[in-house]
Amino acid sequence: MHTVEKIGGTSMSDYVSVRDNIILKPKKKDVYQRIFVVSAYSGITDALLEHKKSSQPGIYGLFASGIEDDSWLTKCDELHQHLQDINRQLFGKTTLLDKANAFLAERMEDARKCLLDLQSLCQHGHFALDAHLATVREMLASIGEAHSAWNTAELLKRDGVNACFIDLTGWRSDHHMSLDERIRLSFEHIELDKQLPIVTGYAHSDSGLMSSFDRGYSEMTFSRLAVLTEATEAIIHKEFHLSSADPKLVGEENAVPIGRTNYDVADQLANLGMEAIHPKAAKGLRQNNIPLRVKNTFEPEHTGTLITRDYISESPCVEIIAGCKGIYALEIFDQDMAGNLSTYDSELISIIKRFNAPIVSKDTNANAITHFLSTNLKTVKRILALLEERFPEAEVNQQKVAIISAIGSDMQIPGILAKMVQAVANENISVLAVHQSMRQVDMQFIVNEADHDSTIKSLHAALVEVHDHGRAICLAS
Repeated sequence: MHTVEKIGGTSMSDYVSVRDNIILKPKKKDVYQRIFVVSAYSGITDALLEHKKSSQPGIYGLFASGIEDDSWLTKCDELHQHLQDINRQLFGKTTLLDKANAFLAERMEDARKCLLDLQSLCQHGHFALDAHLATVREMLASIGEAHSAWNTAELLKRDGVNACFIDLTGWRSDHHMSLDERIRLSFEHIELDKQLPIVTGYAHSDSGLMSSFDRGYSEMTFSRLAVLTEATEAIIHKEFHLSSADPKLVGEENAVPIGRTNYDVADQLANLGMEAIHPKAAKGLRQNNIPLRVKNTFEPEHTGTLITRDYISESPCVEIIAGCKGIYALEIFDQDMAGNLSTYDSELISIIKRFNAPIVSKDTNANAITHFLSTNLKTVKRILALLEERFPEAEVNQQKVAIISAIGSDMQIPGILAKMVQAVANENISVLAVHQSMRQVDMQFIVNEADHDSTIKSLHAALVEVHDHGRAICLAS
């Protein structure tokens, strides 16, 4: 009867809150029977790889883009110093600080030596850097979680908790194994009634987690741990509630925590880049009927959001208004497409996949297909060039837009589409496209990017704020 819990990077950066609000939960007598998967401290994975939002290169980005350039070494030194500063803030001038710095120095120095050797090797004509970049990315990513997990385990032991550091990174491992095998071996002798495992969010596997999940790797580790150890509940601790809309946009007084919802809704959020959990990680929890709870680290008394497989709201309602900017609408129009839509679409999707551009949504009619892509302009231009070459007689266009979704576990509300259209019309917002599926879990408006914020505000006011939901939309138990 244990839980598996994941702590996000922003929460991890506040050790006292993690200890008092999560580990030593109010009103909870026993701190054990829990497994904690931890993220790197806030901003560290960005510095190791690249910034998640701006794509500004970290150590990996600099190394990958310049084999004869040593700027990545400078970035290594800067990050090492930053991580030592974090250690100093956490441990003070104690013997634990020396141990923490020694652990960190070993990881950083090992990584530096590996990259220098690889850099030297790939300057020889027979070796291509691209063949090794996936491994480099995984090695660098692992440093952040190993650092935070080791620190947290030592701090908790200092504070009277029998915590233990579980290193799934495979550092200096002499052979490869599957993720499931690594987890099973690591927990073979753990006694959950007496020990509190602090587990690295990154786990090394023979297939490579990042090749499938990229920055969502820690959620996959978390999910597999919950499934393999047969957890009664999986819990994610974040720095905010899963709410009816972004409080910064609609106002904290208007945003309402989502007390309950289902995995279908979580997938719709992930599609917009607003993950409660990575869809593939959620799949294992859903299939094994393990409920997922999302909690706010800084409001521990709130029961948070409970996500289950079969939940449907008692009465139809909109639970969340969410949106994403920076979407490119890629449209191809060809008179010859009529009656031949599938051929055009399969070729278009094949080209989009070649550039790994995520498809958020899609429109079709008799002679036009529009894919809405979450990618950058450089990638869009490359796709456009190939489309113009492949379909020389077609008209190919691109436009930057925003997608705003109204999402709920049951939205079979008569007149809801008319209500949504009226709400945005009252703000003089032009709707470029509308999507409503028969499944009735989301409705999407495509609008100009400049109208992103005002569309969310108007829809939230019309569909959520008109109801008095109180502390949560269906308070979780």
